[in-house]
Amino acid sequence: MDFLTLFAIYVTVVLTSIILVCKYSGQQQSPFSYIFDTTTKLVVPLTPKWLKRCLQWTSHRFFHQRTKMFIILHILLEGAVYAEFTYEVFGFCVEMGISLVSLSVPYILLLVKTFFFYLCINKEPGTVTKKKNSSQLNMYPYDKRLFHPGISCPTCHLIKPARSKHCRVCDRCVQRFDHHCIWVNNCIGAYNIRYFLLYLISVCAMSADIAILTADLLVEAVLQSGLLWASYIDEYGQQQPAGPQFVMQHLFLTFPRIVFMLGFVVFVFLLLAGYTLFHLFLALINQTSNEWYRNRGYVCQHCHPSPTGDHFCIAASHNSKRNYYSRGVLRNLGEIFFPRRPGGKKNT
Repeated sequence: MDFLTLFAIYVTVVLTSIILVCKYSGQQQSPFSYIFDTTTKLVVPLTPKWLKRCLQWTSHRFFHQRTKMFIILHILLEGAVYAEFTYEVFGFCVEMGISLVSLSVPYILLLVKTFFFYLCINKEPGTVTKKKNSSQLNMYPYDKRLFHPGISCPTCHLIKPARSKHCRVCDRCVQRFDHHCIWVNNCIGAYNIRYFLLYLISVCAMSADIAILTADLLVEAVLQSGLLWASYIDEYGQQQPAGPQFVMQHLFLTFPRIVFMLGFVVFVFLLLAGYTLFHLFLALINQTSNEWYRNRGYVCQHCHPSPTGDHFCIAASHNSKRNYYSRGVLRNLGEIFFPRRPGGKKNT
């Protein structure tokens, strides 16, 4: 098995792990918790009591409670990328003649990202409380499709405002609930969704800028080495031109840490770019992730099959409208970046 095959396997495993973590983050029941619980059941009969208690605590701590583990992981990965960028890429880029202004952009973006990351972690997302419940009920009208008036949260024992949802991880109802993000250890709701969007955009910009500078370095290294026009003698004694595979192997052997860093940054950018575009799309149509996923699986109670097997709906038009809360692009964005407060004027 050659080096490129091993690297391809590594890339597949890492990318799959990142996708799964992002897909099931914040969900109480997920493949990760299922695998962990199943493994625990198999090993429990063979383990001592102190280890059983440790496993039970770990399962509860990481799958049913808030944890700062992913915040710490986020900081460690980011620190590793910037350490490598500063230690090797920065010096090579200076030698190539890239201006210090261009090389300072990743560090400026890091400060911007850290600011919004901090706000996502610490800003109150919009918890539904007994004191504010009456005014929070007037913030949004009930669409009588996904959200119905007069329904109480069985955990909080409060009337649920429209567009709210109870987060099992944080154990609270959140106004205009979007999702629970394990990377910021907080719910994303009415009052921190703007910071979350700006955080995603800044991470994408930061990853893209580092990737461009690093790729430019590697391309320049290949051009200066003359590998594109070089040749080698194969195992049969024949002279062969150095193709892309030969160039890639040379880069892996010459700049192994830089190449791995570039691969990781590109994967992060591709993954978060799609996620960011999805959230920007939701912002433009004034939907939350919770509403979008519920709409996908929604079956109208007024829909009945016709003799031909098709369906028709006799519900009122506003009940069948998926983008019930949309008020136009500008007003939708205004609601994201200038969220209404309890007691404010509601949409009609």
